[in-house]
Amino acid sequence: MAKVNISPNRTTDKTIRKIDRKREQERRKMFHLAKDHAPEFAAKLAQRIIDRKIIETTSADAIREAFEKQLNSLGYIDEFELQMKIAPIRTIAQDPNVVSLYFTQYIIEDLINNPAIQDIFGDDLDIYRVVDSVFRVLRP
Repeated sequence: MAKVNISPNRTTDKTIRKIDRKREQERRKMFHLAKDHAPEFAAKLAQRIIDRKIIETTSADAIREAFEKQLNSLGYIDEFELQMKIAPIRTIAQDPNVVSLYFTQYIIEDLINNPAIQDIFGDDLDIYRVVDSVFRVLRP
């Protein structure tokens, strides 16, 4: 009987693919959970961000609606767009939550253009911590 040749590269590749599949499944599950509970998460995030004085706004409802719209669109983001969005702050935390990273970058880059926003305070890490305090419950 022939001896099966087990290449270290082959086993490493299998392990890497398995880890990637698991991360992709976790990400999809978190996005669907966030989408399913969008109104609750949007209200909680808007309130927490205003309470911690990260955002100065004229309308809390406009911020909540913007967050809810983003949460509803999470399931439709392709991988490339997601990676491009979170690339500048990917190394902000040791084991970051993808949803928290996405919303941190959304607040920093896109929310500032909302007419209801007067100013955004704090550095990237401060904003990430506040956002992650809301979305921490999504992680399996």
